[in-house]
Amino acid sequence: MLRRVSRAVALRQAKAACLQMRCMNLNDVREHAPIMFCYQCEQTNQGTGCDRIGMCGKRPRVAILQDLTVHIVKGISQYAHAARKLNPSASSPEIDRFVLDSLFATMTNVNNDRERFLVYIKEAADMLEKAKALYKQAGGTETLKGPAEWSTTVYDEDSLSEMAEKVGVLNRALAYDEDTFSLIELITYGVKGMAAYAHHAMVQGKESDDIYAGIHMLLSEICDPNTTVETLLPLALKAGEINVGVMALLENAHISSYGVPTPKQVNTTPIPGKCILVSGHDIQDMFNILKQTEGTGINVYTHGELLPAHGYPELQKFPHFAGHYGGAWQKQRIDFNDFPGAIVMTTNCMIEPKSSYKKRIFTRQTVGWPGIPHITGNDYSEVIKCALACDGFKEGAPGKTGPMTTGFGADAILANAETVVNAIKNGDIKHFYVIGGCDGRESSRSYFTDLAKAVPKDSVILTLGCGKFRFNTEDFGDIGGVPRLLDVGQCNDAYGAVRVALALKDALGVSSVNDLPISFGVSWFEQKAVAVLLSLLYLDVKNIHLGPRLPAFVTPNVLDVLVKTYGISPVGAGPTDAIKMRNMPNNHLASSA
Repeated sequence: MLRRVSRAVALRQAKAACLQMRCMNLNDVREHAPIMFCYQCEQTNQGTGCDRIGMCGKRPRVAILQDLTVHIVKGISQYAHAARKLNPSASSPEIDRFVLDSLFATMTNVNNDRERFLVYIKEAADMLEKAKALYKQAGGTETLKGPAEWSTTVYDEDSLSEMAEKVGVLNRALAYDEDTFSLIELITYGVKGMAAYAHHAMVQGKESDDIYAGIHMLLSEICDPNTTVETLLPLALKAGEINVGVMALLENAHISSYGVPTPKQVNTTPIPGKCILVSGHDIQDMFNILKQTEGTGINVYTHGELLPAHGYPELQKFPHFAGHYGGAWQKQRIDFNDFPGAIVMTTNCMIEPKSSYKKRIFTRQTVGWPGIPHITGNDYSEVIKCALACDGFKEGAPGKTGPMTTGFGADAILANAETVVNAIKNGDIKHFYVIGGCDGRESSRSYFTDLAKAVPKDSVILTLGCGKFRFNTEDFGDIGGVPRLLDVGQCNDAYGAVRVALALKDALGVSSVNDLPISFGVSWFEQKAVAVLLSLLYLDVKNIHLGPRLPAFVTPNVLDVLVKTYGISPVGAGPTDAIKMRNMPNNHLASSA
Protein backbone atom coordinates (compact mmCIF):
# COMPACT_ATOMS: atom_id res chain seq x y z
CA MET A 1 0.00 0.00 0.00
CA LEU A 2 1.19 3.53 -0.68
CA ARG A 3 2.81 5.51 2.07
CA ARG A 4 0.59 8.45 2.96
CA VAL A 5 0.55 11.31 5.42
CA SER A 6 -2.46 13.21 6.66
CA ARG A 7 -3.00 16.68 5.27
CA ALA A 8 -2.52 18.11 8.76
CA VAL A 9 0.87 16.41 9.09
CA ALA A 10 1.82 17.50 5.56
CA LEU A 11 0.90 21.10 6.41
CA ARG A 12 3.02 21.01 9.59
CA GLN A 13 5.93 19.58 7.62
CA ALA A 14 5.61 22.29 4.98
CA LYS A 15 5.57 25.05 7.62
CA ALA A 16 8.55 23.54 9.41
CA ALA A 17 10.47 23.32 6.15
CA CYS A 18 9.89 27.02 5.50
CA LEU A 19 11.06 27.96 9.00
CA GLN A 20 14.26 26.01 8.45
CA MET A 21 15.16 27.99 5.32
CA ARG A 22 18.26 30.12 5.70
CA CYS A 23 18.14 32.36 2.65
CA MET A 24 21.19 34.38 1.63
CA ASN A 25 19.61 37.06 -0.54
CA LEU A 26 16.28 38.66 -1.39
CA ASN A 27 15.76 36.52 -4.48
CA ASP A 28 16.15 33.35 -2.43
CA VAL A 29 13.70 34.70 0.12
CA ARG A 30 11.15 35.34 -2.59
CA GLU A 31 11.69 31.85 -4.02
CA HIS A 32 11.51 29.90 -0.77
CA ALA A 33 9.33 31.90 1.62
CA PRO A 34 5.87 30.45 0.80
CA ILE A 35 4.50 27.08 1.78
CA MET A 36 4.13 24.65 -1.10
CA PHE A 37 2.56 21.26 -1.47
CA CYS A 38 2.58 19.46 -4.81
CA TYR A 39 1.89 15.82 -5.61
CA GLN A 40 0.83 15.96 -9.24
CA CYS A 41 3.64 13.75 -10.59
CA GLU A 42 5.04 10.29 -9.88
CA GLN A 43 8.39 11.47 -8.51
CA THR A 44 6.76 13.45 -5.69
CA ASN A 45 8.84 13.33 -2.51
CA GLN A 46 8.60 9.97 -0.71
CA GLY A 47 5.46 9.20 -2.66
CA THR A 48 3.45 11.71 -0.63
CA GLY A 49 4.14 15.30 -1.75
CA CYS A 50 6.83 17.93 -2.24
CA ASP A 51 6.69 20.51 0.55
CA ARG A 52 10.09 22.23 0.47
CA ILE A 53 11.17 22.17 -3.14
CA GLY A 54 9.81 20.11 -6.00
CA MET A 55 11.69 16.99 -7.03
CA CYS A 56 11.45 18.62 -10.46
CA GLY A 57 13.35 21.65 -9.13
CA LYS A 58 10.21 23.77 -8.78
CA ARG A 59 10.61 26.42 -6.08
CA PRO A 60 7.85 27.10 -3.53
CA ARG A 61 7.03 30.53 -4.94
CA VAL A 62 6.62 29.08 -8.44
CA ALA A 63 4.49 26.22 -7.07
CA ILE A 64 1.95 28.47 -5.38
CA LEU A 65 1.82 30.90 -8.33
CA GLN A 66 1.00 27.89 -10.50
CA ASP A 67 -1.76 26.98 -8.02
CA LEU A 68 -3.21 30.46 -8.37
CA THR A 69 -2.98 30.31 -12.17
CA VAL A 70 -4.98 27.05 -12.22
CA HIS A 71 -7.51 28.51 -9.76
CA ILE A 72 -8.21 31.51 -12.00
CA VAL A 73 -8.36 29.30 -15.09
CA LYS A 74 -11.06 27.24 -13.37
CA GLY A 75 -13.02 30.47 -12.89
CA ILE A 76 -12.56 31.33 -16.56
CA SER A 77 -13.91 27.90 -17.50
CA GLN A 78 -16.89 28.30 -15.18
CA TYR A 79 -18.03 31.35 -17.13
CA ALA A 80 -17.03 29.90 -20.53
CA HIS A 81 -19.01 26.73 -19.81
CA ALA A 82 -22.02 28.69 -18.53
CA ALA A 83 -21.97 30.86 -21.67
CA ARG A 84 -21.95 27.81 -23.95
CA LYS A 85 -24.87 26.27 -22.01
CA LEU A 86 -26.91 29.37 -22.80
CA ASN A 87 -25.68 29.67 -26.37
CA PRO A 88 -23.56 26.89 -27.94
CA SER A 89 -21.92 29.40 -30.26
CA ALA A 90 -20.83 31.65 -27.38
CA SER A 91 -17.10 31.07 -27.49
CA SER A 92 -13.85 32.97 -27.69
CA PRO A 93 -10.73 31.56 -29.39
CA GLU A 94 -8.64 33.96 -27.30
CA ILE A 95 -10.02 32.53 -24.05
CA ASP A 96 -9.86 28.93 -25.27
CA ARG A 97 -6.22 29.18 -26.34
CA PHE A 98 -5.19 30.93 -23.18
CA VAL A 99 -6.65 28.12 -21.09
CA LEU A 100 -4.57 25.56 -23.00
CA ASP A 101 -1.42 27.63 -22.76
CA SER A 102 -1.66 28.40 -19.05
CA LEU A 103 -2.64 24.88 -17.98
CA PHE A 104 0.19 23.41 -20.03
CA ALA A 105 2.62 25.79 -18.31
CA THR A 106 1.70 24.37 -14.89
CA MET A 107 2.54 20.78 -15.83
CA THR A 108 5.57 19.04 -14.36
CA ASN A 109 8.91 20.11 -15.88
CA VAL A 110 7.42 22.71 -18.20
CA ASN A 111 7.84 26.17 -16.73
CA ASN A 112 9.67 27.07 -13.52
CA ASP A 113 10.09 30.77 -14.30
CA ARG A 114 8.44 32.78 -11.53
CA GLU A 115 8.30 35.96 -13.60
CA ARG A 116 6.39 34.22 -16.38
CA PHE A 117 3.67 33.15 -13.93
CA LEU A 118 3.21 36.72 -12.73
CA VAL A 119 2.42 37.52 -16.37
CA TYR A 120 0.13 34.48 -16.69
CA ILE A 121 -1.83 35.57 -13.62
CA LYS A 122 -2.37 39.08 -14.92
CA GLU A 123 -3.46 37.70 -18.29
CA ALA A 124 -5.74 35.21 -16.53
CA ALA A 125 -7.43 38.03 -14.64
CA ASP A 126 -8.08 39.77 -17.95
CA MET A 127 -9.43 36.55 -19.49
CA LEU A 128 -11.72 36.03 -16.50
CA GLU A 129 -13.30 39.42 -17.15
CA LYS A 130 -13.69 38.56 -20.83
CA ALA A 131 -15.29 35.22 -19.93
CA LYS A 132 -17.75 37.06 -17.65
CA ALA A 133 -18.60 39.42 -20.50
CA LEU A 134 -19.09 36.45 -22.84
CA TYR A 135 -21.48 34.90 -20.33
CA LYS A 136 -23.48 38.13 -20.04
CA GLN A 137 -23.63 38.49 -23.82
CA ALA A 138 -25.08 34.98 -23.98
CA GLY A 139 -27.86 36.08 -21.59
CA GLY A 140 -26.33 35.10 -18.26
CA THR A 141 -27.39 37.11 -15.22
CA GLU A 142 -26.00 35.18 -12.24
CA THR A 143 -22.74 35.85 -10.44
CA LEU A 144 -20.98 32.49 -10.36
CA LYS A 145 -19.36 31.26 -7.15
CA GLY A 146 -16.05 29.55 -6.42
CA PRO A 147 -12.96 30.35 -8.51
CA ALA A 148 -15.18 32.48 -10.77
CA GLU A 149 -15.40 35.01 -7.90
CA TRP A 150 -11.66 35.67 -7.91
CA SER A 151 -10.61 39.27 -8.45
CA THR A 152 -7.85 41.62 -7.46
CA THR A 153 -6.59 45.11 -8.17
CA VAL A 154 -3.05 44.43 -6.93
CA TYR A 155 -0.52 42.40 -8.85
CA ASP A 156 2.64 42.70 -6.81
CA GLU A 157 4.26 39.34 -6.18
CA ASP A 158 3.84 39.25 -2.41
CA SER A 159 0.11 39.99 -2.60
CA LEU A 160 -0.43 37.37 -5.31
CA SER A 161 1.56 34.83 -3.30
CA GLU A 162 -0.62 35.45 -0.26
CA MET A 163 -3.72 34.84 -2.38
CA ALA A 164 -2.11 31.77 -3.92
CA GLU A 165 -1.47 30.04 -0.59
CA LYS A 166 -5.23 30.07 0.04
CA VAL A 167 -6.01 28.06 -3.11
CA GLY A 168 -3.24 25.48 -2.92
CA VAL A 169 -3.82 21.76 -2.47
CA LEU A 170 -3.73 21.71 1.32
CA ASN A 171 -6.25 24.49 1.79
CA ARG A 172 -8.61 23.36 -0.98
CA ALA A 173 -8.64 19.85 0.45
CA LEU A 174 -10.27 21.10 3.65
CA ALA A 175 -13.58 21.61 1.81
CA TYR A 176 -14.05 17.96 0.79
CA ASP A 177 -13.76 14.43 2.08
CA GLU A 178 -10.51 12.86 0.92
CA ASP A 179 -12.01 10.58 -1.75
CA THR A 180 -13.95 13.41 -3.38
CA PHE A 181 -10.84 15.59 -3.37
CA SER A 182 -8.78 12.73 -4.78
CA LEU A 183 -11.07 12.52 -7.80
CA ILE A 184 -11.07 16.31 -8.22
CA GLU A 185 -7.27 16.23 -8.44
CA LEU A 186 -7.31 13.19 -10.75
CA ILE A 187 -9.57 15.08 -13.18
CA THR A 188 -7.57 18.31 -12.80
CA TYR A 189 -4.32 16.58 -13.72
CA GLY A 190 -6.00 14.72 -16.56
CA VAL A 191 -7.25 18.04 -17.93
CA LYS A 192 -3.73 19.46 -17.72
CA GLY A 193 -2.49 16.54 -19.81
CA MET A 194 -5.18 16.89 -22.46
CA ALA A 195 -4.57 20.66 -22.56
CA ALA A 196 -0.94 19.92 -23.43
CA TYR A 197 -1.96 17.60 -26.27
CA ALA A 198 -4.56 20.10 -27.51
CA HIS A 199 -1.86 22.78 -27.40
CA HIS A 200 0.38 20.63 -29.63
CA ALA A 201 -2.49 20.33 -32.11
CA MET A 202 -3.32 24.04 -31.84
CA VAL A 203 0.16 25.14 -32.93
CA GLN A 204 -0.30 22.85 -35.95
CA GLY A 205 -3.47 24.76 -36.80
CA LYS A 206 -5.88 22.05 -35.62
CA GLU A 207 -8.53 23.05 -33.07
CA SER A 208 -11.93 21.74 -32.02
CA ASP A 209 -14.67 23.69 -30.31
CA ASP A 210 -16.02 20.43 -28.89
CA ILE A 211 -12.69 19.88 -27.15
CA TYR A 212 -12.55 23.42 -25.81
CA ALA A 213 -16.13 23.05 -24.58
CA GLY A 214 -15.23 19.74 -22.93
CA ILE A 215 -12.26 21.21 -21.08
CA HIS A 216 -14.35 24.12 -19.81
CA MET A 217 -17.09 21.71 -18.74
CA LEU A 218 -14.68 19.50 -16.78
CA LEU A 219 -13.04 22.40 -14.97
CA SER A 220 -16.41 23.95 -14.22
CA GLU A 221 -17.92 20.74 -12.84
CA ILE A 222 -15.08 20.10 -10.39
CA CYS A 223 -15.69 23.56 -8.91
CA ASP A 224 -19.10 22.48 -7.59
CA PRO A 225 -18.80 22.59 -3.78
CA ASN A 226 -21.48 19.88 -3.51
CA THR A 227 -19.85 17.44 -5.88
CA THR A 228 -19.53 13.81 -4.78
CA VAL A 229 -17.61 10.66 -5.59
CA GLU A 230 -20.68 9.37 -7.42
CA THR A 231 -20.67 12.46 -9.65
CA LEU A 232 -16.92 12.56 -10.20
CA LEU A 233 -16.29 8.94 -11.21
CA PRO A 234 -18.26 9.23 -14.49
CA LEU A 235 -16.76 12.70 -14.98
CA ALA A 236 -13.28 11.17 -14.87
CA LEU A 237 -14.31 8.77 -17.64
CA LYS A 238 -15.73 11.71 -19.58
CA ALA A 239 -12.30 13.32 -19.31
CA GLY A 240 -10.87 10.16 -20.83
CA GLU A 241 -13.38 10.31 -23.67
CA ILE A 242 -12.53 13.93 -24.43
CA ASN A 243 -8.83 13.12 -24.41
CA VAL A 244 -9.38 10.37 -26.98
CA GLY A 245 -10.70 13.12 -29.24
CA VAL A 246 -7.69 15.31 -28.41
CA MET A 247 -5.21 12.54 -29.28
CA ALA A 248 -7.08 11.85 -32.53
CA LEU A 249 -6.93 15.55 -33.40
CA LEU A 250 -3.19 15.64 -32.72
CA GLU A 251 -2.54 12.52 -34.77
CA ASN A 252 -4.44 14.10 -37.66
CA ALA A 253 -2.50 17.36 -37.22
CA HIS A 254 0.82 15.55 -37.55
CA ILE A 255 -0.19 13.33 -40.47
CA SER A 256 -1.86 16.11 -42.46
CA SER A 257 1.24 18.28 -42.10
CA TYR A 258 4.08 15.77 -42.36
CA GLY A 259 2.65 12.60 -43.89
CA VAL A 260 1.98 9.12 -42.55
CA PRO A 261 4.96 7.91 -40.48
CA THR A 262 7.04 5.16 -42.06
CA PRO A 263 9.53 2.86 -40.33
CA LYS A 264 13.04 4.26 -40.25
CA GLN A 265 16.27 3.27 -38.57
CA VAL A 266 17.61 6.46 -37.03
CA ASN A 267 21.28 7.39 -37.04
CA THR A 268 22.73 7.86 -33.56
CA THR A 269 26.35 8.55 -34.58
CA PRO A 270 27.19 12.28 -34.60
CA ILE A 271 28.14 13.79 -37.96
CA PRO A 272 31.08 16.23 -37.91
CA GLY A 273 29.98 19.85 -38.03
CA LYS A 274 27.86 22.53 -36.35
CA CYS A 275 24.72 21.27 -34.69
CA ILE A 276 21.39 21.97 -32.98
CA LEU A 277 19.62 19.59 -30.60
CA VAL A 278 15.81 19.80 -30.36
CA SER A 279 14.08 18.25 -27.34
CA GLY A 280 10.50 18.05 -26.10
CA HIS A 281 7.50 17.01 -28.21
CA ASP A 282 6.66 19.76 -30.69
CA ILE A 283 7.09 18.56 -34.26
CA GLN A 284 6.04 21.95 -35.67
CA ASP A 285 9.08 23.51 -33.98
CA MET A 286 11.20 20.67 -35.33
CA PHE A 287 10.02 21.41 -38.87
CA ASN A 288 10.56 25.17 -38.50
CA ILE A 289 14.11 24.69 -37.23
CA LEU A 290 14.92 22.32 -40.10
CA LYS A 291 13.48 24.83 -42.58
CA GLN A 292 15.42 27.79 -41.17
CA THR A 293 18.73 25.91 -40.98
CA GLU A 294 18.69 24.88 -44.66
CA GLY A 295 21.95 25.91 -46.31
CA THR A 296 23.64 26.93 -43.04
CA GLY A 297 25.79 23.84 -42.70
CA ILE A 298 24.12 23.04 -39.38
CA ASN A 299 22.99 19.48 -38.66
CA VAL A 300 19.84 19.06 -36.58
CA TYR A 301 19.30 16.22 -34.10
CA THR A 302 16.33 15.09 -32.05
CA HIS A 303 16.42 14.35 -28.34
CA GLY A 304 13.97 12.52 -26.07
CA GLU A 305 10.38 12.29 -27.28
CA LEU A 306 11.16 13.92 -30.62
CA LEU A 307 12.72 10.65 -31.83
CA PRO A 308 9.45 9.72 -33.68
CA ALA A 309 9.84 12.88 -35.81
CA HIS A 310 12.24 10.83 -37.96
CA GLY A 311 9.30 8.74 -39.17
CA TYR A 312 7.51 11.62 -40.92
CA PRO A 313 8.16 11.79 -44.70
CA GLU A 314 8.15 15.60 -44.89
CA LEU A 315 10.88 15.81 -42.25
CA GLN A 316 12.90 13.02 -43.88
CA LYS A 317 13.29 15.29 -46.92
CA PHE A 318 15.77 17.52 -45.07
CA PRO A 319 19.29 16.17 -45.69
CA HIS A 320 20.63 17.87 -42.57
CA PHE A 321 18.11 16.06 -40.33
CA ALA A 322 21.09 14.16 -38.99
CA GLY A 323 19.80 11.76 -36.36
CA HIS A 324 19.08 11.34 -32.67
CA TYR A 325 21.32 12.19 -29.74
CA GLY A 326 20.82 11.03 -26.16
CA GLY A 327 18.10 9.26 -24.25
CA ALA A 328 15.06 10.20 -22.22
CA TRP A 329 14.46 13.55 -20.52
CA GLN A 330 15.98 12.67 -17.14
CA LYS A 331 19.43 12.26 -18.71
CA GLN A 332 19.42 15.71 -20.29
CA ARG A 333 21.94 17.25 -17.89
CA ILE A 334 24.47 14.72 -19.18
CA ASP A 335 23.30 14.75 -22.79
CA PHE A 336 23.07 18.54 -23.05
CA ASN A 337 26.42 19.01 -21.31
CA ASP A 338 28.10 16.77 -23.90
CA PHE A 339 26.28 18.15 -26.93
CA PRO A 340 28.58 20.72 -28.63
CA GLY A 341 25.91 22.98 -30.07
CA ALA A 342 22.71 24.94 -29.44
CA ILE A 343 19.76 23.28 -27.68
CA VAL A 344 16.03 24.05 -27.96
CA MET A 345 13.45 22.86 -25.42
CA THR A 346 10.12 22.91 -27.25
CA THR A 347 7.99 21.44 -24.44
CA ASN A 348 8.47 19.36 -21.30
CA CYS A 349 10.48 17.87 -19.74
CA MET A 350 12.97 20.57 -18.76
CA ILE A 351 15.07 20.33 -15.63
CA GLU A 352 17.43 22.90 -14.12
CA PRO A 353 20.22 23.55 -16.62
CA LYS A 354 23.87 23.12 -15.68
CA SER A 355 26.07 26.18 -15.98
CA SER A 356 28.06 24.38 -18.69
CA TYR A 357 25.23 24.79 -21.21
CA LYS A 358 23.08 27.59 -19.77
CA LYS A 359 24.24 30.02 -22.44
CA ARG A 360 23.36 27.73 -25.33
CA ILE A 361 19.92 26.43 -24.38
CA PHE A 362 16.69 28.15 -25.44
CA THR A 363 13.06 27.64 -24.41
CA ARG A 364 9.95 27.76 -26.57
CA GLN A 365 6.21 28.28 -26.14
CA THR A 366 5.09 27.40 -22.59
CA VAL A 367 8.55 26.24 -21.44
CA GLY A 368 10.55 28.45 -19.10
CA TRP A 369 13.43 28.55 -16.66
CA PRO A 370 14.82 31.66 -14.93
CA GLY A 371 17.70 33.22 -16.85
CA ILE A 372 17.25 31.07 -19.97
CA PRO A 373 16.52 32.93 -23.25
CA HIS A 374 12.99 32.38 -24.51
CA ILE A 375 12.07 32.37 -28.19
CA THR A 376 8.80 34.05 -29.10
CA GLY A 377 7.34 33.67 -32.56
CA ASN A 378 9.08 31.37 -35.02
CA ASP A 379 12.39 33.16 -35.53
CA TYR A 380 15.28 30.83 -34.66
CA SER A 381 18.05 33.19 -35.79
CA GLU A 382 19.50 33.43 -32.26
CA VAL A 383 19.62 29.64 -32.02
CA ILE A 384 21.36 29.46 -35.40
CA LYS A 385 23.82 32.14 -34.37
CA CYS A 386 24.59 30.23 -31.18
CA ALA A 387 25.06 26.94 -33.07
CA LEU A 388 27.50 28.56 -35.50
CA ALA A 389 29.51 29.94 -32.59
CA CYS A 390 29.74 26.54 -30.87
CA ASP A 391 32.44 23.97 -31.63
CA GLY A 392 30.14 21.37 -33.15
CA PHE A 393 30.97 17.68 -33.44
CA LYS A 394 34.51 16.58 -34.33
CA GLU A 395 35.34 13.61 -36.51
CA GLY A 396 34.86 10.37 -34.59
CA ALA A 397 32.69 11.86 -31.83
CA PRO A 398 30.86 9.03 -30.03
CA GLY A 399 27.08 8.71 -29.96
CA LYS A 400 25.05 8.19 -26.82
CA THR A 401 23.20 5.05 -27.84
CA GLY A 402 23.01 2.33 -30.44
CA PRO A 403 20.74 2.52 -33.51
CA MET A 404 17.01 3.00 -32.96
CA THR A 405 14.07 2.32 -35.23
CA THR A 406 10.88 4.37 -35.13
CA GLY A 407 7.92 5.15 -37.38
CA PHE A 408 5.66 2.18 -36.63
CA GLY A 409 2.56 4.32 -36.22
CA ALA A 410 -0.91 2.84 -36.37
CA ASP A 411 -1.16 3.31 -40.15
CA ALA A 412 2.18 1.59 -40.77
CA ILE A 413 1.11 -1.39 -38.64
CA LEU A 414 -2.40 -1.58 -40.08
CA ALA A 415 -0.98 -1.50 -43.62
CA ASN A 416 0.37 -4.96 -42.75
CA ALA A 417 -2.71 -6.04 -40.81
CA GLU A 418 -3.25 -9.17 -42.91
CA THR A 419 0.25 -10.42 -42.12
CA VAL A 420 -0.20 -9.70 -38.42
CA VAL A 421 -3.66 -11.30 -38.22
CA ASN A 422 -2.46 -14.42 -40.04
CA ALA A 423 0.50 -14.69 -37.69
CA ILE A 424 -1.91 -14.57 -34.74
CA LYS A 425 -4.26 -17.13 -36.26
CA ASN A 426 -1.35 -19.43 -37.12
CA GLY A 427 -0.03 -19.19 -33.58
CA ASP A 428 3.23 -17.50 -34.62
CA ILE A 429 2.36 -14.37 -32.62
CA LYS A 430 0.91 -15.39 -29.28
CA HIS A 431 0.70 -12.05 -27.48
CA PHE A 432 1.14 -8.27 -27.70
CA TYR A 433 2.60 -6.19 -24.89
CA VAL A 434 2.11 -2.41 -24.86
CA ILE A 435 5.05 -1.21 -22.76
CA GLY A 436 5.67 2.50 -22.55
CA GLY A 437 4.67 5.89 -21.28
CA CYS A 438 6.88 8.25 -19.34
CA ASP A 439 10.40 7.64 -18.11
CA GLY A 440 11.95 9.00 -14.92
CA ARG A 441 14.89 8.90 -12.55
CA GLU A 442 13.92 6.11 -10.15
CA SER A 443 15.91 2.91 -10.26
CA SER A 444 12.58 1.06 -9.95
CA ARG A 445 11.85 2.04 -13.55
CA SER A 446 14.26 -0.72 -14.55
CA TYR A 447 11.10 -2.83 -14.15
CA PHE A 448 10.09 -1.82 -17.68
CA THR A 449 13.45 -2.97 -19.05
CA ASP A 450 13.07 -6.26 -17.20
CA LEU A 451 9.51 -6.64 -18.46
CA ALA A 452 10.49 -6.03 -22.09
CA LYS A 453 13.40 -8.47 -21.90
CA ALA A 454 11.14 -11.10 -20.30
CA VAL A 455 8.53 -10.92 -23.07
CA PRO A 456 8.42 -14.38 -24.71
CA LYS A 457 9.96 -14.64 -28.17
CA ASP A 458 6.57 -15.44 -29.70
CA SER A 459 5.26 -12.03 -28.61
CA VAL A 460 5.43 -8.48 -29.97
CA ILE A 461 6.07 -5.26 -28.02
CA LEU A 462 4.36 -1.99 -28.94
CA THR A 463 6.12 0.92 -27.27
CA LEU A 464 5.56 4.67 -27.07
CA GLY A 465 6.60 7.71 -25.07
CA CYS A 466 10.04 8.20 -23.56
CA GLY A 467 9.64 4.95 -21.61
CA LYS A 468 10.91 3.26 -24.79
CA PHE A 469 14.45 4.41 -24.06
CA ARG A 470 14.64 1.75 -21.36
CA PHE A 471 14.94 -0.92 -24.04
CA ASN A 472 14.68 0.45 -27.59
CA THR A 473 18.31 -0.26 -28.51
CA GLU A 474 17.87 -3.97 -27.76
CA ASP A 475 17.68 -6.38 -30.70
CA PHE A 476 14.36 -8.19 -30.28
CA GLY A 477 14.39 -9.75 -33.75
CA ASP A 478 11.19 -10.47 -35.70
CA ILE A 479 8.40 -13.00 -36.13
CA GLY A 480 7.88 -13.89 -39.77
CA GLY A 481 9.02 -10.44 -40.86
CA VAL A 482 7.04 -8.59 -38.15
CA PRO A 483 9.52 -6.76 -35.88
CA ARG A 484 9.10 -7.78 -32.24
CA LEU A 485 9.61 -4.15 -31.16
CA LEU A 486 7.33 -1.57 -32.77
CA ASP A 487 7.86 2.08 -31.79
CA VAL A 488 4.38 3.56 -32.20
CA GLY A 489 5.53 7.11 -31.41
CA GLN A 490 5.17 9.75 -28.73
CA CYS A 491 3.09 9.39 -25.55
CA ASN A 492 0.01 10.82 -27.31
CA ASP A 493 0.33 8.00 -29.83
CA ALA A 494 -1.26 5.75 -27.23
CA TYR A 495 -4.24 6.58 -29.45
CA GLY A 496 -2.45 4.79 -32.29
CA ALA A 497 -1.87 1.72 -30.11
CA VAL A 498 -5.58 1.71 -29.27
CA ARG A 499 -6.44 2.01 -32.99
CA VAL A 500 -4.31 -1.06 -33.66
CA ALA A 501 -6.03 -2.96 -30.84
CA LEU A 502 -9.51 -2.02 -32.09
CA ALA A 503 -8.62 -3.08 -35.64
CA LEU A 504 -7.33 -6.44 -34.37
CA LYS A 505 -10.52 -6.86 -32.35
CA ASP A 506 -12.62 -6.48 -35.48
CA ALA A 507 -10.35 -8.64 -37.62
CA LEU A 508 -10.32 -11.47 -35.09
CA GLY A 509 -14.04 -11.27 -34.38
CA VAL A 510 -13.87 -10.75 -30.63
CA SER A 511 -16.21 -8.51 -28.69
CA SER A 512 -13.73 -6.52 -26.62
CA VAL A 513 -10.13 -5.32 -26.61
CA ASN A 514 -9.83 -7.26 -23.36
CA ASP A 515 -10.48 -10.49 -25.30
CA LEU A 516 -7.37 -9.91 -27.42
CA PRO A 517 -3.94 -11.31 -26.59
CA ILE A 518 -2.77 -7.84 -25.56
CA SER A 519 -1.59 -6.43 -22.23
CA PHE A 520 -0.64 -2.95 -21.03
CA GLY A 521 2.36 -2.10 -18.87
CA VAL A 522 2.13 1.67 -18.39
CA SER A 523 4.96 3.80 -17.03
CA TRP A 524 3.52 7.06 -15.74
CA PHE A 525 5.26 10.23 -14.63
CA GLU A 526 3.29 13.42 -15.29
CA GLN A 527 -0.12 14.72 -16.23
CA LYS A 528 -0.15 13.64 -19.88
CA ALA A 529 0.08 10.07 -18.60
CA VAL A 530 -2.93 10.74 -16.34
CA ALA A 531 -4.91 11.85 -19.39
CA VAL A 532 -3.86 8.72 -21.31
CA LEU A 533 -4.78 6.48 -18.37
CA LEU A 534 -8.26 8.04 -18.18
CA SER A 535 -8.65 7.45 -21.92
CA LEU A 536 -7.72 3.78 -21.54
CA LEU A 537 -10.27 3.43 -18.74
CA TYR A 538 -12.92 5.16 -20.84
CA LEU A 539 -12.20 2.60 -23.58
CA ASP A 540 -12.70 -0.11 -20.94
CA VAL A 541 -9.15 -1.43 -21.19
CA LYS A 542 -8.66 -3.70 -18.18
CA ASN A 543 -5.78 -5.24 -16.25
CA ILE A 544 -3.34 -2.36 -16.77
CA HIS A 545 -0.10 -2.70 -14.81
CA LEU A 546 0.77 0.83 -13.65
CA GLY A 547 4.02 2.00 -12.14
CA PRO A 548 6.61 2.36 -10.88
CA ARG A 549 4.50 3.88 -8.08
CA LEU A 550 0.80 4.57 -7.96
CA PRO A 551 -0.31 8.23 -7.85
CA ALA A 552 -0.04 9.86 -4.43
CA PHE A 553 -3.26 11.80 -5.06
CA VAL A 554 -5.29 8.60 -5.44
CA THR A 555 -6.74 7.53 -2.08
CA PRO A 556 -7.07 3.86 -1.06
CA ASN A 557 -10.84 3.96 -1.61
CA VAL A 558 -10.53 5.42 -5.11
CA LEU A 559 -7.80 2.94 -5.90
CA ASP A 560 -10.05 0.14 -4.69
CA VAL A 561 -12.73 1.22 -7.19
CA LEU A 562 -10.18 1.23 -10.02
CA VAL A 563 -8.90 -2.19 -9.01
CA LYS A 564 -12.35 -3.76 -8.74
CA THR A 565 -13.73 -2.14 -11.90
CA TYR A 566 -10.72 -2.18 -14.22
CA GLY A 567 -8.24 -4.57 -12.65
CA ILE A 568 -5.53 -1.91 -12.38
CA SER A 569 -2.57 -3.27 -10.46
CA PRO A 570 0.81 -1.93 -9.36
CA VAL A 571 3.83 -3.35 -11.13
CA GLY A 572 5.64 -6.28 -9.56
CA ALA A 573 8.72 -8.04 -10.95
CA GLY A 574 9.21 -7.82 -14.71
CA PRO A 575 9.59 -11.54 -15.49
CA THR A 576 6.69 -12.46 -13.19
CA ASP A 577 4.41 -9.81 -14.68
CA ALA A 578 5.28 -10.89 -18.23
CA ILE A 579 3.82 -14.31 -17.44
CA LYS A 580 0.90 -12.84 -15.49
CA MET A 581 -0.05 -10.52 -18.38
CA ARG A 582 0.15 -13.33 -20.92
CA ASN A 583 -2.17 -15.51 -18.85
CA MET A 584 -4.93 -12.98 -18.19
CA PRO A 585 -8.02 -15.05 -17.42
CA ASN A 586 -10.35 -13.02 -19.64
CA ASN A 587 -7.97 -13.18 -22.60
CA HIS A 588 -9.68 -15.81 -24.74
CA LEU A 589 -7.14 -16.01 -27.52
CA ALA A 590 -4.19 -16.11 -25.17
CA SER A 591 -5.72 -18.80 -22.96
CA SER A 592 -6.52 -20.99 -25.93
CA ALA A 593 -3.09 -20.61 -27.52
